[in-house]
Amino acid sequence: MSSSSSQLRVSDLSISFNGLPALSNVSLELGANEVVGIIGPNGAGKTTLFNALSGLVTGSGSLEIAGEKRAWPKPHQLVEIGIARTLQGVGLFPELTVVENVMIGATRFAKAGLIGAAFNRITRDEKALRERAMIALEKVYAASLANEIVATLPYPVTKRIAIARAIVSEPRILMLDEPAGGLGATDIEWMNSLIHNLSLQMSILLVEHHMDVVMNVCDRIYVLNFGEVIAAGKPGEVRANPAVIEAYLGVQNS
Repeated sequence: MSSSSSQLRVSDLSISFNGLPALSNVSLELGANEVVGIIGPNGAGKTTLFNALSGLVTGSGSLEIAGEKRAWPKPHQLVEIGIARTLQGVGLFPELTVVENVMIGATRFAKAGLIGAAFNRITRDEKALRERAMIALEKVYAASLANEIVATLPYPVTKRIAIARAIVSEPRILMLDEPAGGLGATDIEWMNSLIHNLSLQMSILLVEHHMDVVMNVCDRIYVLNFGEVIAAGKPGEVRANPAVIEAYLGVQNS
C-alpha cells in the first residue's frame, strides 16, 4: 500500500495496565476506502486498540493520519482529524427521536462530550443540523424513522441509527465496534451491505466477532492474540493460517 493511499497507520503501539501488557508493538494500516477487520479472542486487545485510537487510553508508538504524523488524539480531537466511532451496543438517548440523536452527533460540542451545550446549539442551528442528520439517516436507510422515539424501535434498527450518528460528521475513518453484535442472520446480511456501501465513501476499521461479517466485508484482517498481531492478510489467507485457527477460529475451520 502506498503512503499516499494510507488513511491510518499505527506503528509499534504498546499499552500496559498496572504493569501488564495489553498491546505489544502492534502495527497496522488502513487504506483509502478499505475495510480492515480486527479479530481475536476475548482479551486479545481489540478494545484497547480502539480506545487508543479514540484517545481513551495512552501508550507508546506512532500514529499517522492521511500520511501525516500526529500525536495520539484526545477524544474531542477525533472529529477534527476525521475519525468517528460507534460503541458496542448503541449508546443512544432512548427518550429522544431518531433525528435528535443524530443531530447531537453533528454538533461540535457533543463531540467534546458536552451534551448540555449540544442541545443549546441544536436550538440555535436546528435547521442546518437537521438537514445534515437527515443525509446521514438516508445513508443507513432510516430517514423515514426520523421522528420516531428511539426507545420504541427494535434493536437492529437502533444499530443503524448509531452508525448514522457516527457518519454525520463525515469522517474519513469510521471505527465500527461489533456492528453485527446482537443481530440475527437477516440483519447481519443487511449490515454487510451497509458496510460495503459506506466503504465507498470512507475507510472502515471494524472489530467484530461474527466471522461471516468479517470474511464478507473486509479487504484485509489483523488477528490479535495476547496483545500481539499474530497474523495479517486477506480473508482467505487469515482463514487458512494455522496460528489463527489455533488461537481463534478453531472448529469453524475444521
